[in-house]
Amino acid sequence: MSITVYSKPACVQCTATTRALDRQGIDYSVVDVSEDADAFALVQGLGYRQVPVVIAGERHWAGFRPDMISALA
Repeated sequence: MSITVYSKPACVQCTATTRALDRQGIDYSVVDVSEDADAFALVQGLGYRQVPVVIAGERHWAGFRPDMISALA
């Protein structure tokens, strides 16, 4: 399953999310929405107005969600 974290610089919840993924040993990629207009449009198109937005296969969520991260492990 492909996991992508849509993030922006100096985002505390984004950092917490990537650290939690690292602790679980989960592979992911990070996309900076402040530098990628297409990624920003994708996140907005899903209805999100905050980062991080995590897309894991068919599931997606916004914010730091340790419960959802644990479910991926």
